[in-house]
Amino acid sequence: MTSREEYLQAALGAAVRRYEDRNKRSRELHLAALESMPGGNTRTLLHDPPFPTFMKRGEGYKLFDEDGHEYFDLVAEMTAGLFGHGHPTLLRVLAETAETVGLSLGATHAAESRLAALLCQRFGLGRLRFTNSGTEANLHALAAARKHTGRRTVVAFSGGYHGSVLSFGMPLTKDGGEVRFGPAENTADRDSFVVLRYNDAEAVRRVFRDRGDEIAAVLVEGMQGSGGFIPGRHDFLLAIQEECRKAKSVFILDEVMTSRLAPGGLQSTVPGLRPTLTTLGKYIGGGLPFGAFGGSEPVMAVYDPRLPGTLAHSGTFQNNTLMLHVGHAAMSRVYTPEAALALSARGDAFRARLRDVVRGTRVAFTGLGSFACLHVSEAWGRCGGDGGEGGGVACKEDGGPEDEDIKTLFRLYMLERGFWVQRRGNIALILDIPQEVLDRFVDAVADFIRDHEQVLKL
Repeated sequence: MTSREEYLQAALGAAVRRYEDRNKRSRELHLAALESMPGGNTRTLLHDPPFPTFMKRGEGYKLFDEDGHEYFDLVAEMTAGLFGHGHPTLLRVLAETAETVGLSLGATHAAESRLAALLCQRFGLGRLRFTNSGTEANLHALAAARKHTGRRTVVAFSGGYHGSVLSFGMPLTKDGGEVRFGPAENTADRDSFVVLRYNDAEAVRRVFRDRGDEIAAVLVEGMQGSGGFIPGRHDFLLAIQEECRKAKSVFILDEVMTSRLAPGGLQSTVPGLRPTLTTLGKYIGGGLPFGAFGGSEPVMAVYDPRLPGTLAHSGTFQNNTLMLHVGHAAMSRVYTPEAALALSARGDAFRARLRDVVRGTRVAFTGLGSFACLHVSEAWGRCGGDGGEGGGVACKEDGGPEDEDIKTLFRLYMLERGFWVQRRGNIALILDIPQEVLDRFVDAVADFIRDHEQVLKL
């Protein structure tokens, strides 16, 4: 073991021991949870060694755990918690709706078309339908594309995540020296997917030259979420659009996370970009379960129940009153276009400061607007986290294997300093988080770099 490895293991071991000492109640609750749930939870992402931190409650931009610790929340429910933990406007609408309207009516009601009209106008969609989650939105968008085109093959991208059963992991095999990609084991209809490198416009053109007449859709994130907040290059996204146009395939842009980045979503920031279908989710329900998909009227017509031979699309809670009323208030009264622009500007400035304090180390931050993601590898450190238009790291594979021990050490370090962060490294800003909190986090990152320079410097 090298001196670097010895230092890292000693530092990590000490941090784990401090975590265990500070979180005895969480450990007790984890052991009890193991008796009824495999692994002790129902969200794999939240399982952190040696055991998860159990939260007791949230308030505004803060979280409070079962052991009495207070945290500034920089996870924001994986971007869905844009409004924090109990926005007063949304809580009032929630209570009023429950009291005066009821919960699920089992019928069509005006709140449904009211929110649909607002979202169609804001994101430039011809028609829209609601679902219970972003996962469902992507599944139904794919079904629409297959019905509309009469084809089954779908192009997706390594590192892509479009929901719990639509995940496309890192490459695992090489064939004749060429890296090959594939869907995750639990991906629905996995044999129908062709998986390419993210941000590889030429690979997109090549697959359409070879198989364009069998491709129903291309499913892509404008910035990968689970894949590490890596932005899609404009030439890549526009190449997808052009190839889909020529082949009469459906271009599905997953904006479940990224629609919060601008008044009209990420797509409105790329000149000339207009996907066939857009999928939405996360924050739009104001903190309640939400999903939607929409776009081209001819494609969305495959769900029109007035027409013969169309697809069925039902779900008990997808037009529930609470989500529709709270979601409308969230998007019309709280997260206005002006608020979206202001938050993204704050996020860009925050991420630039983070990049400044980690410069010259193996640590980098990627992202757009109110998103930032920590990466740890030599390749990431040398590019500074800026893949950009023509930058050095265009996809997760380019960054090389990341140092997961350092990412774990970073998480434990930040927990001790009162910041709730993920081991994965994803950060999303809550709308009302004070600038003082962001300043303190930048200082904490600088302290981490200084304290562990031995294993972080390039």
